[in-house]
Amino acid sequence: MTRHRQLAVIAIATLTLLAGPTNAVAHAGVSAHYTGSLPDGATWVADTPANWNGILLLYSHGYNPLPDNPARNAPDPTTAAALLARGYALAGSSYSRSGFTGGTAAQDQLDTLSAVTAIIGRPRRAIAYGSSFGGMVTGQLAERAARRLDGALATCGIMGGIVDLHNYQLDGAHAIAQLLLDADPTPLKLIHYTDPGEAAANANRMIVALQQAQTTPEGRARNALITALYQEPAWAPGLEPPAPLDFPGQQAAELQNLLGVLFFTVLGRLDLEQNAGGNPSWNRGVDYGQLLLRSGRLLQVASLYHTAGTSLLADLAQLNQTANVAADPTALRWTEQNLTLTGRLAMPVLDLHTTDDPLVPVQHEDEYREDVAQAGAGGLLAQAYTKQVGHCAFTTAELVAGVEAVRQRIEKGGWGSLADPQRLQARAESLDLGPANFVRFRPPDFIGDRDR
Repeated sequence: MTRHRQLAVIAIATLTLLAGPTNAVAHAGVSAHYTGSLPDGATWVADTPANWNGILLLYSHGYNPLPDNPARNAPDPTTAAALLARGYALAGSSYSRSGFTGGTAAQDQLDTLSAVTAIIGRPRRAIAYGSSFGGMVTGQLAERAARRLDGALATCGIMGGIVDLHNYQLDGAHAIAQLLLDADPTPLKLIHYTDPGEAAANANRMIVALQQAQTTPEGRARNALITALYQEPAWAPGLEPPAPLDFPGQQAAELQNLLGVLFFTVLGRLDLEQNAGGNPSWNRGVDYGQLLLRSGRLLQVASLYHTAGTSLLADLAQLNQTANVAADPTALRWTEQNLTLTGRLAMPVLDLHTTDDPLVPVQHEDEYREDVAQAGAGGLLAQAYTKQVGHCAFTTAELVAGVEAVRQRIEKGGWGSLADPQRLQARAESLDLGPANFVRFRPPDFIGDRDR
């Protein structure tokens, strides 16, 4: 097996792990199970319980780049069983194809809703519900489907949109190229990958450079700047949360998080560029000193640079001077049209995120709140957070409590205290579904947004 082939296999394995289970699962509590296909090739699946409460949950699954692309109607079997036991019907589609599916995913979900209701009847209420990329799809449904849906629960979603997602990932990759690989005779390729092997090889170079840098004080300082640009959290799975002034501990955790998702982000860029017809990201004209200031990590990064005896100002100046990537206009336009959110909500939305998410940082929720407020829809949005580490690392109790909160919001006509952490925690604990950890939290500033 060639080196590039090995890297591609590793990358696909990483993608599979992060995308979560992809096979349809038989759920406990199902009274009737239905499947079908849509004209564009998407498949759908639905389950109804014997004690149906008249509410249908339309689940939008996360990003799946693999050829195997089954329909899913819940994030996992345990949550599906808990929802069915409480009388909810479940439905969801595969989307017409895997990967960044552009404008088809939201429409596939609405077409699934039509297909399912033609069989089981019109539900009393219909609630959109999605995870990760599917959280963003749920956000699109919340803007477009007021006549079909009554409310939405977006969990761990890419709520800042795909353009801004790939912009801050470009910022981090640019810093790796300039600060860790600038002496390499072969420049690190940041955009326009030709195939998975090339993308995987570049990701591997980045990972090796980060690991080597971690062995010196200067390298650790630069790694701290890089992970700040990637907006990686300072708490990593399997570790205790570092103390507020434990900068070395924070930096080590941030790097662990980045190393765990870097293959995924690079292969995701390849997929996006193939769908968009080019590169939709840019860093020309970006002020990296301002990004660091906005990230909230200046004290940490400056302290590590001081310890290493290295000039932070010089490194920031180098990043500014060498930032020359421009977006391909057609690709940018396609991504803005198909893979972004406007904030113009047409229904109540509960937006749920873990506090320490290495793949879709919680900072996305800061951007989403601003977008919704600017669109004049702030009264429809509630945001809640669970003190958990990991991407979509919710407990079953937390997810079901989120669904119940949306249901109550629809019935009451206002959020009131329904999304307060104490209220959500009490609701989760009353479900007898295991632990929950809702907390009061304000996400840091999102640094992926750009002036268009």
